[in-house]
Amino acid sequence: MRHSIFSLALNALTGHRAWRPTWTDAAPRPDYDVIVIGGGGHGLATAYYLAKVHGIHRVAVVEKSWIGSGNAGRNTTIIRSNYLLPGNNAFYELSMKLWEGLEQELNYNAMVSQRGVLNLAHSDAQRDAYARRGNSMRLHGVDAELLDRGQIEAMAPFLDFDNARFPIKAGLLQRRGGTARHDAVVWGYAHAASKLGVDIVQNCEVTGFLRDGERIVGVETTRGPIRAAKVAMAVAGHSSLVAGLAGFRLPIESHVLQAFVSEAVKPLIPGVITFGAGHFYISQSDKGGLVFGGDIDGYNSYAQRGNLPVVEDVCEGGMALMPMIGRIRLLRSWGGVMDMTMDGTPIIDHSPVDGLYLNAGWCYGGFKATPGSGFCFAHLIARGESHPTTAAMRLDRFARGYVIDEKGQGAQPNLH
Repeated sequence: MRHSIFSLALNALTGHRAWRPTWTDAAPRPDYDVIVIGGGGHGLATAYYLAKVHGIHRVAVVEKSWIGSGNAGRNTTIIRSNYLLPGNNAFYELSMKLWEGLEQELNYNAMVSQRGVLNLAHSDAQRDAYARRGNSMRLHGVDAELLDRGQIEAMAPFLDFDNARFPIKAGLLQRRGGTARHDAVVWGYAHAASKLGVDIVQNCEVTGFLRDGERIVGVETTRGPIRAAKVAMAVAGHSSLVAGLAGFRLPIESHVLQAFVSEAVKPLIPGVITFGAGHFYISQSDKGGLVFGGDIDGYNSYAQRGNLPVVEDVCEGGMALMPMIGRIRLLRSWGGVMDMTMDGTPIIDHSPVDGLYLNAGWCYGGFKATPGSGFCFAHLIARGESHPTTAAMRLDRFARGYVIDEKGQGAQPNLH
C-alpha cells in the first residue's frame, strides 16, 4: 500500500480496518543472489539500495529477532555530518543528503527533523578546535557556523552561563543536523525494500556459513540452510561473533552505550545540544521527553543493559550544563551494543573470506550513517568495488597505517 493523504482519508472513513502490513514477513527461500545478515537500519537500507539502485531483487535480510531490535532501535536518534577528517566528512555528508530526501524516497514518515546540532565549547582551545572543524566542513561543502556566547544565549537561554564550572565560550552549529525516529527509519526501509521484492526473514539466526572450498556460498540458520551468491554482514555489536563463525577476527570491541529519556515536558530544547566539557548530548522528542546519552560503559559486553555508575556520570554532565533538569524524573533507559574500532571509523569492505562482505565498526556513528551505509555497502556488493566516499574505510587500514583517527574508542585507545 502506498501511503498518502488519500489512503489516510480512505482508511479513516472505514475505521482504519483496511490497512495492510507495512512489509511482508517472509519465509526463507532456498537461495538468493544476496543474503544480508542483520535486520537493523544498515541491513535493510543495504537491501533496499541493492534492489532500487542496482536492480538486484533476489535479496533476503535475515534477522535473529525482530527487525530493529538491536542498535537501530537503541540510540538517541541524532543525525549530523559535522566531521573533521576527509575520510569521514564526505561519507557523512552523503548520508545527510540521503536523510533530506528519505521520506519521499521511501514513502514513509521517518520523522526527520532538521532542528540543528550545536556543539558547545568551554575553553579557548576547544573553540579553536571547533573553528578548525567548521572550516574543514565548509571546505567540503558542509554547512557550519561558529557562534559566540551571545548567539548561543539567544538560542538556548536555559543553559548555565553564569555559574557553570565549565563556562560556555562558543559553539559550532550545523543547522541541517537534527533527529529522526529510529523505529520509523527501520520500518520505512522495510516497507520500501519489501515493495521491491526483498524478503525480510525475522526470527532466523545465522549459526554458521556454507562453503564451497574457501568461498562462502550461503548461511546456516535456525530455519535451515540458505544459499546465496554473496553474503553481507551488517550486525553491529555482534560483528566479531559472526566473523568468528566465518573464521576470522576483527579489530573491534563490543561495548554497551546507554541512552535515556525523561518524562514529557513542554517544548524546551530547540535542537540537539552537546556538552563539550563532558560526554553528554540531549534533544527533545516529539512526545516531550528529553532524550540524552553519554559515554560507553567502558567494559566489553554483549548485554543490552548498562550500569549505574554511567547513569550517574551522564546525569552529572546534564546537571553541569543545565541544572534545571535535576527536577525532571527519568522515565526509562536502554543499552545498545556498540562495535568500537580503534580509530573511531567504520569498516565497509570485502572480508578476508571470499564471498563475504563486511559492514561494521560504527562506534557512535551508526544511526546517523544509516542511509549512507546502506547506499555504499550496496555499491560494494553489487559492483565489487568501494564507493568513492568509503574507499578509505578498508579493513586493512590498521595494518597499513592508514587509520582515520576521528576518535578512537576501544578499551585501549592509546594503541591507535
